[in-house]
Amino acid sequence: MTDCIFCKIANKEIQTNLIYEDENVVAFNDLSPQAPVHFLVIPKKHYSSLNEIDSKDAFADIFSAIPKITKKLGIKEYRTVVNTGAEAGQTVFHIHVHVMAGRKFNWPAG
Repeated sequence: MTDCIFCKIANKEIQTNLIYEDENVVAFNDLSPQAPVHFLVIPKKHYSSLNEIDSKDAFADIFSAIPKITKKLGIKEYRTVVNTGAEAGQTVFHIHVHVMAGRKFNWPAG
């Protein structure tokens, strides 16, 4: 998708300090962190939301990267969030998983 900011980050058209990259996903710090540690993990392939993922491999790529990143950062406890749709809080329509740590989280989430 040509106007997707996350596609541009994944394709290195926008300079970003990546904290992780493999052949299928990239991860980078959130620009508006909601916790002391807050990064995003995105697939390099564009999917507008969780509703568009067409294979279990895409989902597995994202979630298999998270423990690699958290281990590298020395994080053992963290929250993952996937917002799907505007009413759920999705603001960039390229699927991404928020990974947050470094503070206590309450439930239910707001």
